[in-house]
Amino acid sequence: MGHREQLMTGAKRCLQERGYARTTSRDIAAAANNAPVGTINYHYGSKEALLNAALLETLMEWGTAIVAVPPEAPAPEPLEQMWTRIIGSQATDRPMLVASTEAFAQAERAPEIREQIAAAYERARPEMAAHLHGIDAAEDPETARAVGSVHMALVAGLTQQWLIDPDHAPSAREMAVGLRVIAQRLEEEAESTPTAAD
Repeated sequence: MGHREQLMTGAKRCLQERGYARTTSRDIAAAANNAPVGTINYHYGSKEALLNAALLETLMEWGTAIVAVPPEAPAPEPLEQMWTRIIGSQATDRPMLVASTEAFAQAERAPEIREQIAAAYERARPEMAAHLHGIDAAEDPETARAVGSVHMALVAGLTQQWLIDPDHAPSAREMAVGLRVIAQRLEEEAESTPTAAD
């Protein structure tokens, strides 16, 4: 394994153990089998760029595992199972989720972080729509983007609630019930709203 791969592995380890804001270049180099500190800039441009890349790669792996519907899963409830996996990950992946929150806070003053996160979001939207609802972005890009955006907002909101107040955060069942009620109300509103033809 070369320095580049060692640095990525070391950065991921530091995110888990120290968090985004408290990780230094020396921490990463030490975690990367004592790689020279200068190799961070050589391979990634800066400590921040390396941490961003490590965090986004970790988040993408987490998102893929969360969204994927296991083959043995009952077909009618993939969403509730996804919420269950998200809630379960609060215990197993909490350091990574906290690190992502720290990175999002940094994005306000660091355009490169904001651009990397925004690009990752844009890639994830159609993937979520395809995995959860079978919507093909090539055939219907507008719907795929809308559906993926709603799911991303729900995932972010649920994650934040569980990080801040796990005793009162919604369960997977409550998420599913809430979404069904909202969908039903939206359908009723659409049916009762006069159209231009009326």
